[in-house]
Amino acid sequence: MTSLRPIVWLNVVGLTPRLLEHAPRLKALGAAGCAKPLGGIVPAVTCAAQATALTGLAPSGHGIVGNGWFQRDTGEVRFWLQSNRLVQGETVYAAARARAQALGVPFTCAKLFWWFNQGAPVDWSVTPKPWYGADGSKAFGIHSDPPGLCAELEGQLGDFPFHSFWGPMSGLPSSEWIARAAARVLETKRPTLTLVYLPHLDYDLQRLGPDDPGTPARVAEVDAAAGVVIDAARATGADVIAFSEYGLLPVRRHVLPNRVLRAAGLLEVRDGPYGETIDTYRSRAFVVCDHQIAHVYVRESQDHERVAALFEAEPAVARVLDQRAKVAMGLEHPRAGDLVLLSRPDAWFAYPYWLDERRAPDFARTVDIHRKPGYDPCELLFDPALRMPKLRVARRLLAKVLGFRYRMDVVPLDPSLVRGSHGLLPLDGRDGPVLVCDERSASHAVSTLADLKGYTLQRLGL
Repeated sequence: MTSLRPIVWLNVVGLTPRLLEHAPRLKALGAAGCAKPLGGIVPAVTCAAQATALTGLAPSGHGIVGNGWFQRDTGEVRFWLQSNRLVQGETVYAAARARAQALGVPFTCAKLFWWFNQGAPVDWSVTPKPWYGADGSKAFGIHSDPPGLCAELEGQLGDFPFHSFWGPMSGLPSSEWIARAAARVLETKRPTLTLVYLPHLDYDLQRLGPDDPGTPARVAEVDAAAGVVIDAARATGADVIAFSEYGLLPVRRHVLPNRVLRAAGLLEVRDGPYGETIDTYRSRAFVVCDHQIAHVYVRESQDHERVAALFEAEPAVARVLDQRAKVAMGLEHPRAGDLVLLSRPDAWFAYPYWLDERRAPDFARTVDIHRKPGYDPCELLFDPALRMPKLRVARRLLAKVLGFRYRMDVVPLDPSLVRGSHGLLPLDGRDGPVLVCDERSASHAVSTLADLKGYTLQRLGL
């Protein structure tokens, strides 16, 4: 029976053609095949970009309009959902499996730390997923299918460093662990298609900005992790297609669109013992912020022009997309906002809506990706007002161990601390996504993220 030559998708988040100069392993891979700027999408954010790579569709086709959106049927804003069923359109692994079955050849897939992992039709998957107790407590952990894969990997590599995957202490250890886990899966499972996600470069580019003097050293760190995967791929006879979802831009200012709406009397809040929360049912309009893009949900169509005019007057807002503009951008979908805002390249959208920090919701000062009604890069930072933030973390962890309620309130409320963001198409292709492939044919076959699916099926002979 004919077998398919295996392929590894290596997603190195935040890498750009400009930064590739500081990544010797990946640069060498490209020198043997091709390295080129890769056309991205709007919004250039994790979940939307990954869905486009998986399906070959724009957000209007796959429905992933950002890292989160307003659930109109429940009245909730939800971020970072993991269900594969949210992705509309055929994914690369579903297409490959169907075609392989039709040809009578075996196909297997491993999906390692990519988004939309749960319920995906793959053979092996691993993704971060904590446990949540009835008393509000949280225990870090990873989820796998089959379930025994987590125990197998952690038995060989040690516990997954969840604190390094997201939050103020996030960094290199998470990418190193994922790279070693990918190498183990390649060696022991021999998947036909393996998807690997190395996230940590993205963190410091947001904290410090891509123009920070330490950026070359951080690129070299993620390059070394990528090298672990490349070596395992070569040892198992797999080809490597490396790429990134987006590049980051330095930012110097931010926009607070929910405060604009609140000042105009269009956004309503519910105050209570844990601070203010947005009342999505009573608000005439509110904004779901996601890096340099923001979805504006407007209850009544007669308010569209008024709301658009408010944001057109904001200096850091570059464009307000109406229905026609959303269609042209590939963003027209029921999940998208009634209006969509794009920031200036040096600006980004922050979610805060409160007018007094004393009324900020208790989750605002914590890492709480599921309750915040917008993406919050301040979660990558310790509050500089805290004298000894790591001691504060230690005290909170002690309270947790002793069984007391605790709140890991170490996150700042100041959006001006953020130095890098993404979401827009770059003005210069050297600052956008990059493709690095071991095969020269990719130079002509792959121009955008949306081309990756078709090219991969072709390389597989499917």
